[in-house]
Amino acid sequence: MKNSIKLFAAILLMAGFSTAAMAQTSATVAATPAGVKLIVPMTLSETASLHFGTINVLVGAGGTCVLPSNSTIRSFTGGVAAAATAPIATNAAYNVTGTASATYALTLPASFTVTDGTHVMTVNAMKARFNAAGADAVTSALSGAGTDSFTLGGTITVTAAQVAGTYAGTFPVTVDYN
Repeated sequence: MKNSIKLFAAILLMAGFSTAAMAQTSATVAATPAGVKLIVPMTLSETASLHFGTINVLVGAGGTCVLPSNSTIRSFTGGVAAAATAPIATNAAYNVTGTASATYALTLPASFTVTDGTHVMTVNAMKARFNAAGADAVTSALSGAGTDSFTLGGTITVTAAQVAGTYAGTFPVTVDYN
């Protein structure tokens, strides 16, 4: 019986230590802020292609033709010069749409090539002019109506041994929200 009392006392003692203690009551934040910003997908549409026009090349002399981003008045270096025959120079032109008043960035290639199928020339130093702004830039803001536009220019390099012909190529232009 003595062992039974000891066993019963041990059980009571263990039950006392394993009883759950009551913690303080739960806490609540009644007004945790939440939010979301919705944007509409941007669209980019080309309204004119980039063309350096017709260029005269002196035999054995290379050079460059620079087409500014905001004008079709070209400048020339080295052995290349303007020609009066068609086609004439045109700036690439684009329209952009998206979320009203949002800012965005333009990504242009560092360079790309044009070819006549065999021979190539390199175009680089691409520049953009947004919505008739006073200077070249790579960022802009959409209007309150969610629209913007820009034109492009660049520099084409004609090598000393460049073969006469009609050259063409493509290049990527990307816009994205900042």
